[in-house]
Amino acid sequence: MSKPTPAENELIYDWNRVGRDAILDRKKPVAFDDETLRDGLQSPSAINPTVEQKIEILRLMEKLGIDRVDLGLPGAGPQHIDHIDALLKTIVDEKMRIKPGCAVRTVVSDIEPIDKLQQKFGIPIQASAFLGTSPIRQYAEGWTLDKLMSTMETAVKWAVGHSIPVMFVTEDTTRSKPGDIKALYARAIELGAYSICVCDTCGHVTPHGVKSLLKFVFDEIVNPAGKGTLVNWHGHSDRGLGLMNALAAVEAGADIIHGTALGLGERVGNTQLDQLLVNLKLLGLIDNDLSALAEYVRKAHQYTGVPLPENYPVFGEDAFDTGTGVHAAAVIKAKKKGDDWLADRVYSGVPAGEFGLEQRIRVGHMSGKSNVISWLESHGYEATEERVAKILEAAKASKKLLSDEQLRQLAS
Repeated sequence: MSKPTPAENELIYDWNRVGRDAILDRKKPVAFDDETLRDGLQSPSAINPTVEQKIEILRLMEKLGIDRVDLGLPGAGPQHIDHIDALLKTIVDEKMRIKPGCAVRTVVSDIEPIDKLQQKFGIPIQASAFLGTSPIRQYAEGWTLDKLMSTMETAVKWAVGHSIPVMFVTEDTTRSKPGDIKALYARAIELGAYSICVCDTCGHVTPHGVKSLLKFVFDEIVNPAGKGTLVNWHGHSDRGLGLMNALAAVEAGADIIHGTALGLGERVGNTQLDQLLVNLKLLGLIDNDLSALAEYVRKAHQYTGVPLPENYPVFGEDAFDTGTGVHAAAVIKAKKKGDDWLADRVYSGVPAGEFGLEQRIRVGHMSGKSNVISWLESHGYEATEERVAKILEAAKASKKLLSDEQLRQLAS
């Protein structure tokens, strides 16, 4: 009779939970706005998927429990409006829970198509109205704060007057003056914007800056207004801080976090939504069923043509492959105990099974007999001494891991 597996806290000492980590103090739920089909497609390397492919990705968003989706930019032309129309039809016909929105410049001509789409489909469609506010942008464009205020007021009044829910977005918030964003956000909220979006448009900010900025937004603008305005965080990864900054925004109390599959987006891209979901799941801050997350990432990779690196966290080809003898031996011993939980964690900080994936034992120049025996047995071959020795000899002479096809040839 096998011994019962010890309790989790006896097998993993979690330094993440030693002392006080403020992100774990969060009480309100975290929501997500998926920008893959809009900001993601602004990636210089991305192909614009067919409408059928976009619908597949949309269905996966719904399956993952993502709360909101940016369906595109109506102002980009007729094809984009046609795609948005088809996506809205899917949301209505399939009674999806996901809430749609569209990105628009803060001008009435961009918002008008949303009014027509709302009337056609009979559901609210968020106008994500963006306006550049940083001093450097104002200087380059020859804008003044008065000009920005007038532009925003005209657009927000028109949208609210046509029953369009408005998220007012200040572009480059992380390089904008406190007085400017306070004046613009406060006035937009006063005019009826139910949501505001804080943006790191140029990927400038650090986690400390995120928390400082969001504290200012809550303390000086949102809380005094007393309207329960939702605060969004939209980050970019120019300094490689997109994911870290999104986690900082969660800690700082942002209601909705934006991101894209694979971090697709302008220049080097946005917050990697897939990685964010993984981390929040492992922290216990969300309980979404993420078993379809691997398929979501693969579809985004396939349909946009943007690479999925082999060493991409969790969803890259190498993420759960073990070719080193000592490491593989530990995984194999865990599997022999009949304990999938143990096998999924003994040499992995991410349990593959929670995300629709699995640990794989590979064979290469750093492998031992246990790797070879495990591969043979899992592929229906008898692990004879001769067969094991033959494969191990070939593996030691190889410069990289042997493929399954190479192993089959050797085994035969």
